[in-house]
Amino acid sequence: MNFNIQDLSGTFSTFDIVVSLTLSFVLSAIIGWVYRLTHKNVSYSQSYVQTLVTVGMVISLIMLVVGSNVARAFALVGALSVVRFRNAIKETRDVGFIFLVMAIGMATGTRFYVLAIAATFAICLVMVVMSKFNWFKLDVQRQVVKVQVPPDADYTDLVEDVLIKYCKEFELVSTESVRSGALTELYYTAQLRSGKKPGELIAALSEVNTGQRVSVLTGYDQTDI
Repeated sequence: MNFNIQDLSGTFSTFDIVVSLTLSFVLSAIIGWVYRLTHKNVSYSQSYVQTLVTVGMVISLIMLVVGSNVARAFALVGALSVVRFRNAIKETRDVGFIFLVMAIGMATGTRFYVLAIAATFAICLVMVVMSKFNWFKLDVQRQVVKVQVPPDADYTDLVEDVLIKYCKEFELVSTESVRSGALTELYYTAQLRSGKKPGELIAALSEVNTGQRVSVLTGYDQTDI
């Protein structure tokens, strides 16, 4: 039996491998540090940042393997199509960083080194500037108001009269029956009028809902009674 084993590593040199993987690591690490620097919420994950660096290097390796061979590219697409990711992305900006490290990995793997370096620093600079100067912030703070009332339409009217007085605008999101139908729970999104406080709204709602539960949720801070 005749075995013909062909080594295809000659399509790229050892220098190409070292430079591509090293550069993808350095640039992906820079992206990871920028992500850490610009992250503002409580959902920061060290594992996610480490994964960013790993993804950049893996994509670089994949591009070295694929090269300009169309058959390998289609084989790779078929192999990766069976992969299923169960973890949900917590923030939309996280998706952007994933695509960024993938693009940098593709650039280093195809040996567009200058492009990879320039793109990393340009895009990271944009991310830092947007974070530092808080670009595109919308200064509209909305609240979620949850009120429990007896199952009578008159109480709903009373609640909405209070919301008209204390809120610039509001919208009924849902109505649910609780405690086996003994109470109705109303969910509103609302924007308080200037100078009005959540505590004042709660006190006013408590006067018209027969002392049932009232909650006002603002961002991550909840006022409840």
